[in-house]
Parts: sequence; C-alpha cells; structure tokens
Amino acid sequence: MTTPAPSRRRFLTTTLRSTLGAGLGVATLTACGSSDQSAASAGSGTQPPTSTQPPASVRPAGGEGPELEPPVANGNEALQRLIEGNRRFAENHAQHLDEGAERRIAVSKAQHPFATVLGCVDSRVPIELVFDRGLGDLVVVRSAGEVLDHSVTGSLEFGVAELGTPLLMVLGHQRCGALDATIKALDAKHTGAEVEIGYLVEALIPAVRQVVGKPGDRLANAVQANVGLTLAQLRKSPVLGPLEKSGKVKLVGAYYDLDTGKVAIS
Repeated sequence: MTTPAPSRRRFLTTTLRSTLGAGLGVATLTACGSSDQSAASAGSGTQPPTSTQPPASVRPAGGEGPELEPPVANGNEALQRLIEGNRRFAENHAQHLDEGAERRIAVSKAQHPFATVLGCVDSRVPIELVFDRGLGDLVVVRSAGEVLDHSVTGSLEFGVAELGTPLLMVLGHQRCGALDATIKALDAKHTGAEVEIGYLVEALIPAVRQVVGKPGDRLANAVQANVGLTLAQLRKSPVLGPLEKSGKVKLVGAYYDLDTGKVAIS
C-alpha cells in the first residue's frame, strides 16, 4: 500500500518539528509558532483549544492594564485594522503601539497575530511603526525588494497556515534601493555584481522590464510591478493559493510613501 505524499503545509510543520525537536525539544517550536499554552497541552496529551479567542490568561486581570482588542474575523477586518493604524501613524496620532511590560507579559503566554506582512529591509520602513501596532500583533518578514526565496516563502506560509493570520500583505515602498540598483544595473548592461546581491538584482529584473516605456516615475512603477509579481508568485504556493481560494486568507499588495507616511492599497 502506497502512502500518499504529504502536503507542503504538513511537510512544513513536520520538518520544523523534527528539526527543532531533535536539538531543542518540540516545546521550543510550539512556543515559537503557537504558544506556551499549546506546548503544555501537548505534554499532557490533551489537544490545544481551537478557538480564535485569546485565552483568558492573556486578558488583563481585574480590568487592569491595556485593553485587548477583539480578534479579527476575516482578512477584511485585519486589513481595516492596518489601514486605521497607518492613518494614525501618518497623522502623528499613534496610540495603539503597545510594547510595555504588561503587554510583553501577556503575549509571552500566547500569540494571536492578525496579519502577516512581507516588507523590504529598508530602515525607513519599520512595519510595526508604520501600522501603529505592538507586540504580538503582526508576523513580519522582510527581504530586500520583497524578494522571495525558500526561507521567505516558508516564513510567510508559517504565519498564515500555522499562526492563522487571515491577511497577507506585500508592502512595497517609495524609492526602493533594491529596485533602484536593479534599474541602474540594467541600464549599464551589467548584472554581475557580488553573488548574493546579484541574486537580488536577477530576481527584480522582471519587474523593471515590465514597466519599460510606461509613463510616470520609472522606479515607482517598478515597485508597483514588483508587488504584483510577488503576489502572483505567492499565489502559486500550494499552501497559500488554496487558502486564498477558500476565503481563509486575503492577499493584498500595498505601497508605502516615505514622504507622507501613508500606505496605499493596490
């Protein structure tokens, strides 16, 4: 009897558990990917709770400490929460960024992020600050120019499939240095840079070529094109694609304006 090949999602979880479990113990993975509470459940032989509500231990006792927001019901609600946070940030009215001791203690027991965001490594685009969010709110993955590789894609799949975020955003930004370097390399007809940087340039070339001859700012156009191409690649993932089709996760693109601090949804 032939055993069916495991899905990529199952492979992702099994591989991580076997790899980390061998050296650090399975509880380490569980604490990182899910919660200490889940690890305790695994050790006792009971199943962890399936509710999306934050466990009672995360809520402030006696009404003390910061009030916790209710969990989002879907990707649209998660997106709205990001939009509202960015509006506060852009208007210099940030208020929900929570990184104090009480919040740190609360999320140390369990995490319930509501969105996964892929952004650039650019120091001017700190994702949590841009969306006025605090500890435990977002799964943030960053790479130069939002370039995908196995590690980046796997991390995004983990945020969505294992941590259960109903929203995955690809965030490009104004004056992206990685795409600017790619444009200059193409113009100079030279892409043979240092090996690793050359990998980034090669990965971003399709976006630059896609906007050749189009009106408007060439770099801004390339950033927008790159966001679209990255989303198209992510939709080919055997983990992310089916989840989007089933309505369990929403994939969106966005563009961050360095001058205004505003994020525009594609």
